[in-house]
Amino acid sequence: MRKEDIFDRVVSVSWLGWFRPIYYKYREMWLYALFGLGTVLINLFVYSLFTETIDLGVLVANAIAWIFATLFAFYTNRRWVFIFHPKGVYAFFVQLGGFCLGRLLTLGIEEMMLYFCIEVYHLPNMLIKMLAQIIVIALNYVFSKLIVFRGKK
Repeated sequence: MRKEDIFDRVVSVSWLGWFRPIYYKYREMWLYALFGLGTVLINLFVYSLFTETIDLGVLVANAIAWIFATLFAFYTNRRWVFIFHPKGVYAFFVQLGGFCLGRLLTLGIEEMMLYFCIEVYHLPNMLIKMLAQIIVIALNYVFSKLIVFRGKK
C-alpha cells in the first residue's frame, strides 16, 4: 500500500470529485505526463539557452540539457510516478544506473536526429528538437516502465 501524497490531496478537493476515479485509474500515466512535461520544459529551456543565447553547438547543448532533464526525471519518476520499487541504497543505485543507461540510449538517438536534421540538412533547430523530444518521451516511458521501475504493486 502506498502512502498518500500531494497529488492525492489535490484530487481529493470536492470540486474535483468527477476527476478522482479517472485519476486513480490512470495515476501513473497522469503523473508521468505531468513530470514528463516538466522534464521536456527543462530540456528545451537549457537547450535553447545554450544554442540560441550562448551559441553553443547543438550536440553539446543537447548533452548538457540531457543532464539537467535526466536528474529531474529520475527524481520525480522514482518519487511519484513509479512508486512500487525495492528500497535501499543498492536498489537506488541499480535504478539510477539503469535509468541513466536507458536515457543514454535515447540521448544517442536524439543526438543522431539533431545531427542529421540540423547540422546536415539545416532544418529549423527548435522545431527538430521538439519533434525529437516526442520520440524520446515515448521511448523513455517504455524503458522506465518495463525495465527500470518494474517493481511489483
